[in-house]
Amino acid sequence: MILTVTLNAALDVTYFVDDLTPHTSHRVKRTFERAGGKGINVARVLAALGHPVLLTGLVGGTTGQAVGEDLRSAGLRDALVPVPGESRRTVTVVSERSGDATVFNQPGPRVDPCSWPAFTRRFAELAGQARVVVLAGSLPPGLPCDTYASLVTAAREAGAVTVLDTSGPALLAALDARPDVIKPNAAEIIEVTGRSHLADAAAELQARGARAVVASDGPRGLHAVTRDGRHRAVPPTRLRGNPTGAGNPTGAGNPTDAGDACVAALAAGLAAGLPWPDILRDAVALSAAAVAAPLAGDFHRDLYEQFRTDVSVETPHAPDAH
Repeated sequence: MILTVTLNAALDVTYFVDDLTPHTSHRVKRTFERAGGKGINVARVLAALGHPVLLTGLVGGTTGQAVGEDLRSAGLRDALVPVPGESRRTVTVVSERSGDATVFNQPGPRVDPCSWPAFTRRFAELAGQARVVVLAGSLPPGLPCDTYASLVTAAREAGAVTVLDTSGPALLAALDARPDVIKPNAAEIIEVTGRSHLADAAAELQARGARAVVASDGPRGLHAVTRDGRHRAVPPTRLRGNPTGAGNPTGAGNPTDAGDACVAALAAGLAAGLPWPDILRDAVALSAAAVAAPLAGDFHRDLYEQFRTDVSVETPHAPDAH
């Protein structure tokens, strides 16, 4: 079983408009509401691929209730933990003309320190049943930046492999706990290392504690530094442009969707014990298929099957000595 954790769950609201123009009013053509947050999106992808998955996290208020109801209606198993306060909403406005998406993220409820022990106890129980634990997304207000470090340690003590997808101080603080895989994107890895060369930046984060680093570089694919060396998974030429709109009637897409799908592929591959080239090949193909889908947590299945035969993985370099 794969366990996904979303500490800052949200109700994602998506508005589709003809075009987004500042300082004007807009007529909304369609509206979608669904449970969201990175770990929840990862769980949706894993469930669609047929993997046994359970999600946990923190929810509060009427928005939190709506999150839980949507998960149950989608057939996703959850072990959400209630907290005081109101879960956040995210609002995404999608221009159907250009395919561009503008996102507004609320900060989420402040987590009372008295509520946190109940979650950590529940998390330890669930991690003991999981082969892989995915920790993804931002931290809600009230939790310290070393929160993920504590959860990575608890998951390892429970015998699970950990995949971490976060950024900034929370990512840096988690390195001391030696997560099995971290997955920053290009902007995130530059922010925490100051390096613009992704392979070198990934190697630095590995030296600082991560057992493996998979850095996503948009349509240019993935750079990975693992125990057996450096890899680069490269999409075929026809995928290196933005795949948004391919098979997607709205023309809408969001790079965040690709990141969540990439994490789902990493978790699935680790759970299955696949070699890194196979894991990375699936991650690139699934990422591209997710950008071509209209909502976070979805992917275009036909494109995924088509892409996964076309992705190439370069021969890894020898591992760095450190």
